[in-house]
Amino acid sequence: MTIRWYPGHMGKAQEQIAESIRKIDVIIEVLDARLPASSSNHQLEEMRRNKPCIKILNKNDLADPAVTKAWVRNFETESGVRALPMSAKQHSEVKQLLKLCQLLAPNRGRPGFPVRVMVFGIPNVGKSTLINTLAGKHMAKVGDKPAITTCAQQIDLRNGIILSDTPGLLWPDMSDQIAAYRLATSGAIGASALDYTSVGLFAAEFMLHRYPELLKFRYKFTELPDSATALIEAIGRCLGCLISGGVIDHHRAAEAFLRELRAGKLGRISLEEPGEDLARQETPPL
Repeated sequence: MTIRWYPGHMGKAQEQIAESIRKIDVIIEVLDARLPASSSNHQLEEMRRNKPCIKILNKNDLADPAVTKAWVRNFETESGVRALPMSAKQHSEVKQLLKLCQLLAPNRGRPGFPVRVMVFGIPNVGKSTLINTLAGKHMAKVGDKPAITTCAQQIDLRNGIILSDTPGLLWPDMSDQIAAYRLATSGAIGASALDYTSVGLFAAEFMLHRYPELLKFRYKFTELPDSATALIEAIGRCLGCLISGGVIDHHRAAEAFLRELRAGKLGRISLEEPGEDLARQETPPL
């Protein structure tokens, strides 16, 4: 199945962001620490020009720590880019972000000249959660479904920083179906645009290849199934995803597996590493 998903509000929002970014001092791009490349909007580099950018590797508590460290090193080789792994829900971790914003805009942050910060990110990556944590109150809509934020807003943090929130954006060209399936695995793609069985098979193949021991531990396997289909069936039995006659409901089993994966119940995983050739990785199911 080919994944296509680009809600209509995103095209208009992109035009607004390109115009507004001229008056911004620092850009914060919120990424999913489990898939920093796939969760990055490829058009941001062109739009931000030479403005400093902080890449937040959010959901750090769900990602493989060694892989996240490699991503931080990779991003900080880019000009004007700093990278911070964190969980957007943790106030103690978010405080360092405010200090970094002020450091990157040394000529602002005084009365009448606030640091103007734009928060940018694809849907369901934790952008609104980060804004609410920074503000210390509920300012942006938060949900476990993508495309919750659909219009821009400004938030004065009353500490010398003004935030510009933006709708979650995906790039319009999703020809890279490996990236699309990784986004679907993480929960960034709307449910109406994906087939759970196909995405579940993709995720199962990845886990068999990259994190087999986590599968064994979570589902108490003594031996791993020899294919993605067999793995989904085995997980379906473990989780009770059966229909009459004891037959596995593949859709329910795949959906349950993805829920567990997204919630971190299998452990901390990263779906991609810096420098890997995406074309040589898992092939999306047809």
